[in-house]
Amino acid sequence: MIMQTLNFDSGCRRCKGLMLTDASTGERYCQTCGTVIVERIEDSRSGQHSFSDNQGDKSRTGSPNSLAIHDRGLATIIGNTNKDVTGKSLSSSMKYSIKRLRIWDNRSQTHEQVDKNLRTAFFELDKLKDKLTLSDAVVEKAALIYRKAVGIGLVRGRSIQGVLGAAAYAACRDGGTPRTLNDVSDAMNVKRKDISKSYRMLVNKLDLKMPVVDSISCVSKIASRVGLDEKTQRFALEILIEAKSKEITAGKDPMGLAAAALYISCLKHDIKVSQREISLASGVTEVTIRNRYKGLHQSLDLAK
Repeated sequence: MIMQTLNFDSGCRRCKGLMLTDASTGERYCQTCGTVIVERIEDSRSGQHSFSDNQGDKSRTGSPNSLAIHDRGLATIIGNTNKDVTGKSLSSSMKYSIKRLRIWDNRSQTHEQVDKNLRTAFFELDKLKDKLTLSDAVVEKAALIYRKAVGIGLVRGRSIQGVLGAAAYAACRDGGTPRTLNDVSDAMNVKRKDISKSYRMLVNKLDLKMPVVDSISCVSKIASRVGLDEKTQRFALEILIEAKSKEITAGKDPMGLAAAALYISCLKHDIKVSQREISLASGVTEVTIRNRYKGLHQSLDLAK
């Protein structure tokens, strides 16, 4: 019998003795006189039964609600344990019956075309999350945008991957996550033209207010791909902050400005990095880097 001391009361009401509890039965009683105060206490610990396929999850509540699940995580699922409530294995005939029930339960959750569309789209979104290392907030925002597009019929006649990629790109821009159209296009194996076309459609039809991408947030992404140190990144950030204060960055590609600032910083600290390497890491052409390089030099009067 497992005993542990309770600190809820100062002592027994009769003899002022020490109060103990039995972890197996939940009884609270006095150690001195044996008076039982509470026969059974409420168990506030996590339950020991799992209601999902994940056997490591022992919570009673199951998975949390999410917009990135076609049914928002509200539907029930028949598990794959093949055991009864006592823990014994089911008979072969009962296993066959439960297997048929799982199949029909799975089919009944996607009997409408909209549910099938959402299920396919969010399966792709889950893979995109791993490829682009997106946060849960960005994934939820992308799922919300896609649900709005499905609700007003914007997906009809268009590919699921194209609209979903556009929704993910819009969510990245809204959340300040530096992901380009090329990144989304490569991760989803969809043409950049299709994603950009769907993105413009979502912005116009859903009246989305997209913030301007800050070139400062693109510096760390390019620097990590090239392998530049922190000192080089800080000098590039100083260049971009000064350029932003003088309103030089307006109307220019943020990734191109960040690439040019890093190239100037590499020249400043005698780091041998070519424009070709920065072009491959940033996704902008060498011509763009040279043009932004000349513009920053002339506007900020940087010493070569």
